[in-house]
Amino acid sequence: MALSSMTGFARAEGVTGAAVWAWEIKSVNSKGLDVKLRLPGSIEAAEPAIRQAVAAAVSRGSIFASLSVKREGATSEVRVNEAVLAQVVEAARLVAEKLDARAPAIDGLLAIKGVIDVVEAEETEEERAALVAAILTGLDTALARLVAMRREEGRALEAVLVARLDEIAALKAEAEDNPCRRPETIRARIAEQIAALLEPGRNFDPDRLHQEALMVASKADIREELDRLDAHVAAARKLLAGGGAVGRKLDFLAQEFNRETNTLCSKSNDVTLTSTGLALKAVVEQFREQVQNLE
Repeated sequence: MALSSMTGFARAEGVTGAAVWAWEIKSVNSKGLDVKLRLPGSIEAAEPAIRQAVAAAVSRGSIFASLSVKREGATSEVRVNEAVLAQVVEAARLVAEKLDARAPAIDGLLAIKGVIDVVEAEETEEERAALVAAILTGLDTALARLVAMRREEGRALEAVLVARLDEIAALKAEAEDNPCRRPETIRARIAEQIAALLEPGRNFDPDRLHQEALMVASKADIREELDRLDAHVAAARKLLAGGGAVGRKLDFLAQEFNRETNTLCSKSNDVTLTSTGLALKAVVEQFREQVQNLE
């Protein structure tokens, strides 16, 4: 199953009867699935079905779906607002009586705002049902295009993440091969510490000597951190190979990478190992940033 990015855009449009409709859908990164809809009032009844379709197509991301519907070529009807007309006629009669004026002509009455309404003919139930069905089919088309775009970006992200994992593995091997971890180097450093404690004029404390030796040996031991980095790299590679919605799992592994790298740096007693640890931190951060884009 392919990896998917959480970013993408898609559009689908069509004509149903006198209605011209168009879907526009875009998605961006999010911790979960967040669907925001903008629908015409006449389509709001279909909102549950629309949300269900989106949730079936994508599992993560902030989704913005907008639907526009325009009626073209629809027949219009001229309607007289009889209540308003009656009020206008009565008002005109009263004014004519007071001013001894002529009664208004019919064209004058009809020109008054609110007396005449030009409205589009109402849809039949069959027309409305056909439009909703076409819109839902168009939504499926738009979602399929969105998923395809997200998967295309997912393939590009996979290549980047694999490259970062290769760098992490290489830096881990560099840390493992660092000369400061060789037994003879560790012995020499412990010997230096012992020599400093046994300098003439300094009180000899056997307990302090033992503690210093243990501290140097402990700081030189990064075997556990290196083994964990190996395990995390293997787990990340397996997730990438399996595909699907693995963004959250990889994000957790990125945090584990960072934790082991921090411990490695804190244990470092050599400038070259510290340099490797800092380079490792930079690559781990790049890995984490890219993982944030995955579904």
